[in-house]
Amino acid sequence: MKLASRMARIGESATLRVSRKAGELRRQGIEVADFSAGEPDFDTPLVGIDAAIEGLRTGFTRYTNSSGIPELREALAERYGALGAPWTAASVVVTVGAKAALMELALALFEEDQEVIIPAPYWVTFPEQIRMVGAEPVEIASSVEDGFRIHAEPILEALTPRTRAVLLNSPCNPTGGILEGADLERIVEACAERDVLVIADETYERFIYDGREHASAAALAARFPDTIILVGSFSKTYAMTGWRVGYLLGPAPVISAVSNIQSHATSNTTSFAMLGALAAMRGAESDVAEMLTEYAVRRELVGERLAAMPGVSCPPPSGSFYAFPRVAECYREGRQGSIEMAEFLLDEARVAVVPGVAFGNDDHIRISFACSRSELELGLDRMAAALAG
Repeated sequence: MKLASRMARIGESATLRVSRKAGELRRQGIEVADFSAGEPDFDTPLVGIDAAIEGLRTGFTRYTNSSGIPELREALAERYGALGAPWTAASVVVTVGAKAALMELALALFEEDQEVIIPAPYWVTFPEQIRMVGAEPVEIASSVEDGFRIHAEPILEALTPRTRAVLLNSPCNPTGGILEGADLERIVEACAERDVLVIADETYERFIYDGREHASAAALAARFPDTIILVGSFSKTYAMTGWRVGYLLGPAPVISAVSNIQSHATSNTTSFAMLGALAAMRGAESDVAEMLTEYAVRRELVGERLAAMPGVSCPPPSGSFYAFPRVAECYREGRQGSIEMAEFLLDEARVAVVPGVAFGNDDHIRISFACSRSELELGLDRMAAALAG
């Protein structure tokens, strides 16, 4: 079968591939500690579930405006307006998850002979989407020594006449690295001077630890309205991964282009899912606070256990719900490189992790602590035993 040439540029998501293999083992009756997917183990807050059910009962099951229901768009504009952004409801598109928002932005903005700068390690989908539309990802390495913090200077040095956008993810999946406000401002100022866009994926904006504060690009949008595009999601904060509700806010031409693409690609985000997202946004803050408290405990648990494993090093992540330990010192025959290490841990220890090479760093693996403490303890026990062997 002859496929389109673009298919040679992309592959299956490593995260979903590992989850699929773990699922196959479970179907065989094998217990697997799954640290692979960014899938919160919490239930969606009841206020969101009740709102969606009420929508179903009252017939809110038809098409909506392709950009999303007005109430949710207004609420999102108001939320980021509180940070100083000038966006109105007309500046918002509600999408089928943040992944769709990023894909639609790639289709609307990038083309051949253009470059998009991404700090590395990066979320596995970033470079694939960029390549899918013919542009070229330019990776800017961050360092484990300072917790994979994203710095302005290397990004500014990478700007060229071919640069179309800088794609930032803070807190970062997979490292938990963050971008400080001063660095963000320097990047945005430099990009505005060069007519380069800044796309800020703030999916993990609520997952910040040790008293740090999230530096949102929304705070700079009034000064740089033609430069900043913000992408977000309900999936992680509100444990709504399967609901598939994301969004983006930005300049009018970008919003118009994305809305047109979405009208042909997916039509609208599921109508009653948007009602659930709106209700969660308005009334689930206590649920979110409880989840964030638990994530902080899990972060400490994972950090302590990884630090005790010989050959494993992992500074505590500043944000997100992932740890990105360096395991290169544990490489041996049969587990050389992060792919073989991930396969070894799945086959020998029944622990599912994601190989770091999928994120741009082959010395590491990614561990999600979006699962229960009991599953974390089980998996970390097995991992320690396997690596000691």
